[in-house]
Amino acid sequence: MNQKPLTAAGAERLKRELKELKSVKRPAVIEAIATARDHGDLKENAEYHAAREEQGFIEGRIAELEAALSNAQLIDVTQLRQSERVVFGCTVELFDVATETEVVYQIVGDIEADINENRIAISSPIARALIGKQEGEDIVVEAPAGTMEYVINRVRYV
Repeated sequence: MNQKPLTAAGAERLKRELKELKSVKRPAVIEAIATARDHGDLKENAEYHAAREEQGFIEGRIAELEAALSNAQLIDVTQLRQSERVVFGCTVELFDVATETEVVYQIVGDIEADINENRIAISSPIARALIGKQEGEDIVVEAPAGTMEYVINRVRYV
């Protein structure tokens, strides 16, 4: 079986989402389907079709989360041997040479990545360029948006 890396904090977030889907959203959509059925003809019932579509999305996400959690290799970042090197799960403070600003990313598993929360996937171009590098090093990233240059200011294991 091919295990995918997942941070301990990410696993907890996914477990909370799974619990919410199973205990709140799934029952709510089942109720919406039952209510829509009471309105009559199902062929032309938009509420029924919308509820069924939402049920499909919920069931798909539940299956995705269960599979991810069962195939995960949990990594507790706080238990790793700390160094100045970038590894999976660590938080990296970078200086963006082009914009002269600092950006902070945590390198996480693919399923827990969320750019709005500054969590980037281990498979992303930036993460691949960072892995194995250490504080003070310059990196150049070839990404779909173009070439980006960073300096690694700090590596944290939080």
